[in-house]
Amino acid sequence: MGSASTSSNAARKARIEEMRRAERARERRNRILVITASVVAVAGLVAGTVVLVRSQSDGGGSSTTEAKASGQFVTGADGVKTWKGTLGRTHVTKSVDYPMEPPVGGNHHQAWMNCNGDVYTKAIDNVNAVHSLEHGAVWVTYNSKAPKAEVDALAAKVKKTPYTLMSPVDGQADPIMLTAWGSQRTVTGASDPNVDKFFAKFVQGQQTPEPGAACTGGLSQ
Repeated sequence: MGSASTSSNAARKARIEEMRRAERARERRNRILVITASVVAVAGLVAGTVVLVRSQSDGGGSSTTEAKASGQFVTGADGVKTWKGTLGRTHVTKSVDYPMEPPVGGNHHQAWMNCNGDVYTKAIDNVNAVHSLEHGAVWVTYNSKAPKAEVDALAAKVKKTPYTLMSPVDGQADPIMLTAWGSQRTVTGASDPNVDKFFAKFVQGQQTPEPGAACTGGLSQ
């Protein structure tokens, strides 16, 4: 009996020791897995931070030298050109190379130009004016070929019309142009009936990406 008991105790101790070794092995594996997971997580966090910093320095995660706009103008029977394609709406911090002048939309600065009937006598930055278009404003522009009398008459009309703004754009193809988000047309002057038609359709019109957004509290000259 004594010999059998001793043998049984020895076997039990051996099994217990084997279980303890197995448990210690599992604990080591678990520690290795935890450490590995932590290293991977930290590396991912660092990489994500680097990407975020780089994207912010580049202007909101997209190239600020591109408009992110693809498509073309289609001219309707009413003479209004409508952009058929995509117009980016990402906020950027640098200038944008728009595919048309004046631009009808695309990536833009987070600050808009005041457009509560504001008339600017000097050129304004496209990236700010485009943000005004996003808010539903109509942008009246002219170049050096526009008669002064017509410019003055248009300025008077703009000053009476909320959600409009006006400024010179030397690089545009025609003397006087009207622009809304995604749409544009040429007019002959303040008395051209197409001015009122364009205002009626596009001032806070259905094309507005952000209807009801403010046209005050932005930038001004």
